[in-house]
Amino acid sequence: MRVLSGVQPSGALHIGNYLAAIKQWIPLQEKHECLFFIVDLHAVTVPYKPQDLRQNVWNAALDYLALGLDPAKSTIFIQSHVHQHAELAWLLETITPLGELERMTQFKEKSKHRQKANVGLGLFAYPALMAADILLYKTELVPVGEDQLQHVELARTLARKFNHLFGRTFPEPKSQVAKIGARIMSLADPTKKMSKSLGPAHFLAIFEPEEDIRQKIKSAVTDSGKEIVYDVKKKPAISNLLTIYSLCADKPISEIEKQYQGKGYAGFKSDLAEVVIETFRPFRRKREELLQNITEVRNILSRGAETARSIAEKTMKEVKEKMGLL
Repeated sequence: MRVLSGVQPSGALHIGNYLAAIKQWIPLQEKHECLFFIVDLHAVTVPYKPQDLRQNVWNAALDYLALGLDPAKSTIFIQSHVHQHAELAWLLETITPLGELERMTQFKEKSKHRQKANVGLGLFAYPALMAADILLYKTELVPVGEDQLQHVELARTLARKFNHLFGRTFPEPKSQVAKIGARIMSLADPTKKMSKSLGPAHFLAIFEPEEDIRQKIKSAVTDSGKEIVYDVKKKPAISNLLTIYSLCADKPISEIEKQYQGKGYAGFKSDLAEVVIETFRPFRRKREELLQNITEVRNILSRGAETARSIAEKTMKEVKEKMGLL
C-alpha cells in the first residue's frame, strides 16, 4: 500500500505535529511504501519571508529525520523539488467546482482576519494542490490530523470525477486519523488547536530548551476543581494535558487518572513536563548529530526527490494522454 503525508514548514514543529501526525507515520514505514514530504508550496499561500521559509524547510528536514523517519524505508523529499505537484494541481483545478473550494473550513479560518485584497488565489486553491499531492503518487492511505479530513475527501471527489471524465486513473485515497491525539489543543486556550500562530504560550516546540518546556507546562491553563480526570466538555484543559501525557508516556489515560487520584494540578504538570522532556531527549540528540552532517541530509532529500519524480512522471504521462494533451 502506498502512503503519503507531510507537514507544512511554517516554523519549529510542535508536539501537536508530532503526536497527531509524525508519530503515526513511524510504524507505517515498516509495512508500506511511504512518501513523506515537506510541503513548501503550501507555505507560500500566506505572507512569508523567503529567508524564513528556507530555514523552516531545513528545520523540517532535520526534524523528520531526528523524529524517526528512515530514508532507507521511506521516500523523504521537498514538495517544490518535484514540479509535477504544481502541474497536476493546475489540471485538477480545471475540474474542481468553485463551490467545493468555497466550503473549505481551513480557507475560511485563514482568510477571515485578512482583507479580501490580501487573500491570494493560492490560499483559495490550496485544497486542489493538496489533492494533487495525494493523487500524483496514486496514494492509497493518507495519515492526517482531523483538520485535514475535508481536504482528503476533496481528493477522493476529484479522483472519482477524473476517472469518470477521462477513464480509470486514480485510486480513491483513504484517510487515517490517530485514535487519540488527532487534535492537540493550545496550552493557553484548550478550545483552539495548538498552533504557532496563536503565540508562544500556546504551543510546545519539540526542540525548544528543556527549561522553556517546564515553564510552559507549569503555566498551562487548567480547569476549575482539582480532579485530574478526562472530560473534554467539562475539563478541556486537563483533558488536553492528559492526552499529551498518555501519548508521550504510552500509558492509557485511565491509568494516569488513577495515578493522580487525589493529587493536585501542580504535581501533575511538573511530572508531565518531565515526561515530555524525556520523550524527546533521544530525538534531540539525533538532531544534534544531523546538524554535524548537513551534506548527508541534502543527499537524502535529493535521492528522495529523484524517487518521487520517477513516480510523478509516470502519473503525469498517463494523465496528459487521457486528457488529450500532446
